[in-house]
Amino acid sequence: MPSGRVRWFDANKGYGFIQTSENANDVFLPAAALPEGVKTLRKGAKVEYSVVEGRRGPQAMGVTLVASAPSLVKATRPKPDDMAAIVEDLIKLLDSAGNQLRRHHYPSPAESRKLATLMRAVADNFDVQE
Repeated sequence: MPSGRVRWFDANKGYGFIQTSENANDVFLPAAALPEGVKTLRKGAKVEYSVVEGRRGPQAMGVTLVASAPSLVKATRPKPDDMAAIVEDLIKLLDSAGNQLRRHHYPSPAESRKLATLMRAVADNFDVQE
């Protein structure tokens, strides 16, 4: 059974590609070939599969997940103590913005950008896929 790593997979499009271990042509990976209960695969996940010849070349069928790719976010996110301080600062900024909104004024564009950037960064550190 051939093996390889997921080059990319887009659950919304319903397909992706596997980079073969032999570095031959990529193998088309339709969502229908995923194991039962698996909706998406992370880039770099190691898989085993069988190959059938599709209309546009080799196509994976009967995919088995061998090893999931490690989460880069999980490996690089701040320590819990540091994250607690960041969340507390975010709460203070949100409280200030809430007070301005109660007075019928949006925060300034600079404050809004700062708040949006911080909220995205905090959300990214919490959004760790297993």
